[in-house]
Parts: sequence; C-alpha cells; structure tokens
Amino acid sequence: MPKLNTMSKTDNPSVMLFGAPFTGKTKLAGALAEHFNLLLIDMEAGHDVLFTLPEEWQSRIEVIELKDTSSYPIAIETCLKMVKGPVSICIAHGKVSCPLCKRAEVTECKSVEQDQHDLIHLKYFSDVDLNNLPDDTIVIFDSATQLTASAIANIVKKEEDMYKLQLDDWGGLGKLMDIFFSHIQNASYKRIVISHVKQAEQEDKKVLLSPVAGSQNFSSNVARFFDHVVYLERKNKKHMAASSTTFNTRVQCGSRTDVALEDMDEATLLAIFKPEAVKNVPVSKKVAVTSSSQVARSKKTQELLARLKKSKGG
Repeated sequence: MPKLNTMSKTDNPSVMLFGAPFTGKTKLAGALAEHFNLLLIDMEAGHDVLFTLPEEWQSRIEVIELKDTSSYPIAIETCLKMVKGPVSICIAHGKVSCPLCKRAEVTECKSVEQDQHDLIHLKYFSDVDLNNLPDDTIVIFDSATQLTASAIANIVKKEEDMYKLQLDDWGGLGKLMDIFFSHIQNASYKRIVISHVKQAEQEDKKVLLSPVAGSQNFSSNVARFFDHVVYLERKNKKHMAASSTTFNTRVQCGSRTDVALEDMDEATLLAIFKPEAVKNVPVSKKVAVTSSSQVARSKKTQELLARLKKSKGG
C-alpha cells in the first residue's frame, strides 16, 4: 500500500470554469492552445470567440460540434458515451455511430480504392478515445449548462411542451449528471468543464453562486468532482478569474493546490495546467482557525502563568 509521501500530485488536473455569459470563459480556456492541443466539445456554438486567437493557436484546437437543441437533444447522449470509451461521432449530427452517416460512408467507399477509405471515414466521423489522449491534450466540455438542458429535454421528450418536471424526472436528471461527472472526476486526461452561474439560497438565507450542473442541489455540490473550481466575472471593465476558497464566501470556488488566480495581473489557466510556464504562481493565504477549546486552553494557560509570575514576585 503506497504512502502519501511516496506519491505525486496528478499531472491531469480537472477544472470547473463558470461565470455569467460574456465573462471570457471559453476564451480563457482556449488560450491554453499556446502550450497544449485542445479538444473542444462545443454544445453551444461558442467556438467563434476563439477566432480571435493567433492562427498558430487555432491550429491546435480540434472542434467537435454537438448541435444540441430542445427538439434534438444529442449532447447528453453523445457525451455520456464519450466519457465511457472510444466512439465515432458523426460530423453532421453529432451522434455516435450515426446510421445515416454510416450508410453514406459505405456508399461512397464502394466507388473508390481501398486506400481512400480512411479519408472518407474522416469526412463523416470524428474518432474520439478520451482515455488514450496524449499528455499534451486538454479536453474542454462547453458547457454543463447545455448538457443539463439536453438531459432535461431527453427526459421529457415524450411529454407536452408545457410539462413540468416531476420528482422522478429530477431523480433521472441527477442520475445522468452523476454518471457524467463521476467519469470526469476519475478520468486520466486533462479536462475542463465550462458552465454558467447559478444563484442558490442557503439555509442561512445567504445566496451562493455556483456552477449550473443539473438540479439546484446537484449544482451546489458539483465542486466535489473537480480539483479546481474557477469563477469568472467582469470587474472594473476587466475579466477577472478567482480560484481560492478565501476569495468570496458567496462564491463556490477553490483549488486543491491553493492556486489563487485572483491575485494575478492577468489570469491564465497555465497556473494550473503548466505552472512552470508562469512566473510566481500566486497561492491562497491560509487562514488560521482556532477552535473554542483551543481558546479556552489558551486562557487557562495565561491565567496560570500570571499566577506563577505573581507568586514569584513579578
């Protein structure tokens, strides 16, 4: 059985990146293409923002579009299959092993030489094996918000448009989200899940900002599946990122390695994925917590010292 001091930190961190729309989430993740190859699972047609990146960086970003809608909720089906094992996703519909595209591929292959079959396959399908990606690749799921909407649309697809989710439906949603995020938690590759922000009222009536990921209860606890939870907001006309538990008690963010993106002049996820490429990666300051019993013992000790000092004449 290995001892902790003989083990090393993971080289494949997981990040939840969340915030309001237009706070720079996709672009912050996309900027990692300066040093990594990226596989972007785009469920929101949001990759257009990455055309502002240098062309060399763009060449390192592979995009798989899942054109998810309420009437064609393909994202949850494809993503669940993708995180479980190797898949072939059709480019036209975003469906795993799509029969329509498979028939079109077979038909076209009949009229060409054998050595051209692989090229024709790539015309119709993207082959993905997440668990066997090179170490220099980061997978980005954009977004958990759309994945949630896709799961709900699948659950109610046989119901009328005005149908409201019942208790069993919420249970089904929780099951689908748990399957996806548990695979993300234990994955062997570098990964980022992007989401939007959700407001949830706590027992003390205070509002907590957390990522959208299924139901309100599931969203409030989704941080447990990640090594780092990064919050983005617009502040003083700038995009700002935060990742330490001490940033704001109203925001669900944190880092298992204590990276504090809020203390950087310009936030970069390289501080998490490639810290050696960043000068002076800031870490969150530890806040000492003193228990009531410790306080009591401290007071008692001080009183004894004072009495001892008095008995000795000062």
